[in-house]
Amino acid sequence: MNSIIKIILGNMLITGAYAFITVPNGIVNGGITSFSMILSSVTGVDISVYTNCITILLLILCLIFLGKNYFAKSIVSSVCYMLFFSIFNGLNIEFIQLPILVDVLLASVLVGIGYYFCLSAKSSTVGFDVIALILHSKNENIQISKVMRYINFIVILFGLFSYGIYSVLFGILFTYIQTAVIHLLLEQSNFKVNVYQFIKRFREVF
Repeated sequence: MNSIIKIILGNMLITGAYAFITVPNGIVNGGITSFSMILSSVTGVDISVYTNCITILLLILCLIFLGKNYFAKSIVSSVCYMLFFSIFNGLNIEFIQLPILVDVLLASVLVGIGYYFCLSAKSSTVGFDVIALILHSKNENIQISKVMRYINFIVILFGLFSYGIYSVLFGILFTYIQTAVIHLLLEQSNFKVNVYQFIKRFREVF
């Protein structure tokens, strides 16, 4: 139940940031949607076709490499994402216009925290974090946040001609802050676990 609450809360933060901040301001985030938009602009195929195909592929990879537990929670996460994004995007709420750098900072922090909630619940968001989780499962020295950062950077750079230089620059800043937040929260979580284990072993010895 604790994991489900984390997944729900995480997706609320992510979709809220996308629906109310990044999409209205044209901020590129480097995720599956951005990648699908790039492919759609090049091939003319509808964006939903690419989004659905990539999502299914990532779910299959999640099941094969991360196991049934991750797969089941990732299904819940993807349903929450689609539900919350549809709701938030349909509200058409107009907020006070803030400077674009403030929007980038706010959105990236919210998305970073949202991703952390999902990752700490042993779930993916059925995005490119699946690839990062698979690589981390093969080698614990590989940092999830850094893999996500590099993948997003590549996607954003591919969209240079589609989005324009300013959208790409803001997207790079967004991705850097977002993954930095994920890294800090995951490291803090690991630190707390290590301290707890140390105290437990200390008590067992003495």
